[in-house]
Amino acid sequence: MDRRTLMGASAAVTAVVSSFFTGRKAYAKTDAKVMPAGTLAPRGRFGRMERLATLDLESRQDFLMSFRTWANTDLSRAANMRGDAILAAKGIPKDADLKREEAVALLQDDPLIQTSTRAWISCQQLSWNGLKEEFDDNADKYLSEMEATDKMGPGKLELNPNAIFPDYVKHEIHIQPGGYVGSEFAGHMYHYGTNGFYTGRNTNDELHVGAASRMPIPKDGKALRILDVGCGIGQLAMALKERFPDAEVWGIDAGGPMIRYAHLRAVERGLDVNFAQRLGEDTKFPDNYFDIVTSYIMFHEVNPEGTAGHVKEAMRIVRPGGIYYPLDFKLTGVQRRTAYGQYRSWWDHRWNNEVWSLKFRANGLPDMIRKAGFDLNEQEPELLRGFGVLNATKPATS
Repeated sequence: MDRRTLMGASAAVTAVVSSFFTGRKAYAKTDAKVMPAGTLAPRGRFGRMERLATLDLESRQDFLMSFRTWANTDLSRAANMRGDAILAAKGIPKDADLKREEAVALLQDDPLIQTSTRAWISCQQLSWNGLKEEFDDNADKYLSEMEATDKMGPGKLELNPNAIFPDYVKHEIHIQPGGYVGSEFAGHMYHYGTNGFYTGRNTNDELHVGAASRMPIPKDGKALRILDVGCGIGQLAMALKERFPDAEVWGIDAGGPMIRYAHLRAVERGLDVNFAQRLGEDTKFPDNYFDIVTSYIMFHEVNPEGTAGHVKEAMRIVRPGGIYYPLDFKLTGVQRRTAYGQYRSWWDHRWNNEVWSLKFRANGLPDMIRKAGFDLNEQEPELLRGFGVLNATKPATS
């Protein structure tokens, strides 16, 4: 590139940047008119998601999202092919029904497969580290924002910091620093971190909105009380409120920082959603209270004892004829995993700290739901492509 071309490009970039900052001022001014006092949006929004506080951090997160996409596609395919080649060299058919331990032993020392693992995990670590640094270094600003909205409506926020919660909620799932309960900024980090997981496909809660739009309702058409268990930052709860504006919608989660951030987002959007720091196995709601009880990819992060408690509690609080739909990864009709697929599920469990994911796939959740007393229909269309169908109804005679 010669000097003239470079200078021309620089002028163009300068014009774009100038336009961006002019637009940013206008965006911030618009936000001030509609946002509650004390809330932040220093660089405007991408729809529902506030832009990160600095362009530098946003750029690094965008790069890591692109890197993750490459690691999940080209690099993962190459590792899968290497796995097949390793099996072939040992005279093992690539569709052999290997145990996970056998697949791990065969593949774990291969340089290409190790590169695939290291690339994915390093991307995860770098993403979390950048987000943690931003929120921790500017703690007063972000804490003040939450404090300004804690007691604001239209919905309610209930925090129970002195409650005793089981150990399974304290793990650093996805190697998120502090997990869901150990950092005051768990909700902030989770929001931007999982946007990276989704490689930008959920910036405006598109998956949650899609799930909410397809959520089955009781045959009598009544959907006036809805609960999202393990609601995290409230994405599904808010999407359900948008679909059912007249419903009383609750989101509960053991992670106080998660629901605090969820409440902040609901206040910003003027949505009347109630958030409470409670356990799914002890919700504190009356018997037969809800028309719909749901959850979003939560059960693979819950231990077997907690899972049983959740299902039992759902049976208690869903009213006769009501719907129980715990949305999570597919458990039935799943094709046999390749050796690399088996290895990958292991390292996701081991290195991405998905502590309960392997047990989730073997704990018999559909049978557990039936034994609790629900009628379970697993033949309905999926709420989300690639996810399981656990569309349960509490018998009207219960």
